[in-house]
Amino acid sequence: MAERKEKSQGGKRRTIPDFEEEKHGRNRKQLSKREVQKLHPHEKSRYLAYEEPSKEAQHGINASRKRIAEIKKEMKRLYTPLSSQERAEAQRHEHLIGQLKAAEARNRARLLRLRYEKSRAEEVNHLVSCQPTAIKAMRLQTLLPSYPKRIKARDMLGKDERMRVETLLADQIGLETERILK
Repeated sequence: MAERKEKSQGGKRRTIPDFEEEKHGRNRKQLSKREVQKLHPHEKSRYLAYEEPSKEAQHGINASRKRIAEIKKEMKRLYTPLSSQERAEAQRHEHLIGQLKAAEARNRARLLRLRYEKSRAEEVNHLVSCQPTAIKAMRLQTLLPSYPKRIKARDMLGKDERMRVETLLADQIGLETERILK
């Protein structure tokens, strides 16, 4: 246990533990091992909490503190702050990785949709081929197409109409839509 000596006001020397060491309280009563064994488990744990740890426990505590100090040094060495140029490069890299992951997700969704449409088309074609008559097959084929028609959604508003809609939506007070009737 690392200790240092210091003079008090009365001229007597006393020992003060270093700040790195934990301060342990002392038990006022010194009990023998037999008396400690006789204590209730709750009292025993309370008593032993203020006793000096055994040599094995103290060795384990010191070893763990040493490992923690080594890990802290290693972490400090590995995680030095990045310069602004390195930080900007890291952000660009993360942005690029994000874009790649998004593209992969879109591709997986597209492939899943295509696989579903293909299996649906095969099922519909099978149903059409299993119809007993040609008329029933033609009727089923017209009512239930193999591939659904793509609906292209396009903007139906012109440039002026679009601006008018945007001004109406942006109007929070209602100046554009409120009318005073006389």
